[in-house]
Amino acid sequence: MLKEKSEKANIFNIVHGSFVDGWGIRTTVFLKGCPLRCIWCCNPESQLMKPELQYIEEHCDGCGRCIDKCPKGAIIQVCPGEKVSIDRGRCDGCGKCEKVCWPGAFNIWGKERSAEDVFAECLRDEKFYKESGGGVTLSGGEATLWPLFCLEMIERCHERDIHVALDTCGYITTDEGMEVFKNADTLLFDIKGLAPDVHKKNTGKSNEIILKNLYLAEELGKDVIVRYPVIPNHNMDEAPDIAKLLSGLKCVHRVDIIPFHKFGGGKYSQLGRVYDIDEDTLTKEAQDALVKMFEERGLKVQLGG
Repeated sequence: MLKEKSEKANIFNIVHGSFVDGWGIRTTVFLKGCPLRCIWCCNPESQLMKPELQYIEEHCDGCGRCIDKCPKGAIIQVCPGEKVSIDRGRCDGCGKCEKVCWPGAFNIWGKERSAEDVFAECLRDEKFYKESGGGVTLSGGEATLWPLFCLEMIERCHERDIHVALDTCGYITTDEGMEVFKNADTLLFDIKGLAPDVHKKNTGKSNEIILKNLYLAEELGKDVIVRYPVIPNHNMDEAPDIAKLLSGLKCVHRVDIIPFHKFGGGKYSQLGRVYDIDEDTLTKEAQDALVKMFEERGLKVQLGG
């Protein structure tokens, strides 16, 4: 039963008409916060649960309107007319600078919204769900870090017979988070490697909990789409073992192989961070070989996801 007061979460994006976040046409809701720190992460704005300031320096015209609006004194301008800089230690993501920045140099990633409000936006796409077998996907970050919001979204969707997918890294450690895991209709389950020490080096966490939850999905008979980001010199050599593991799980109905890309690299500087990874993207021949490897194990494969 829905509560009188709708649950809230920090949302950093909503994508309408997605074809890559589960079955059919979907609306994907991206929630902030993730327990992992993958070194190849293409959405660094998803990692922290709190709102964060995006600063696009090339859009700054040096007008200085934002300086007095910042209650923390986090915006610095050495000389009038020069582009500003951000003291990240002071910035709390309040967004007051965003409101006065006409050139669009500032944007707040992560704004608090209620499940009621987000669901109403998703309902605009309801006819596409019915026609395509799609629905709503809760993504992140790791959406289960906002379990009450997610459970309310699932309840609202199910009342309208709308399919719900959960995009998860699998690192779920709370009972409430596991309720989201169990109640979602489909799991988009990330597998980033099998060797615990390598996984910890690549993501900041070992993978025992992740694999435990994957096996739980098998026990529960969940509908699972596995997402495998393939990163040269980091986890690509584990592809044969991953294919072998997944081929033995009845719950896995598709594997999305996601070749390494650098599309999110520019976001790091906009958050005051450094993008450390510099691997080459996979050739078409390498991508085709990976697809063949998984298909030969009897798995249905999609390139990208």
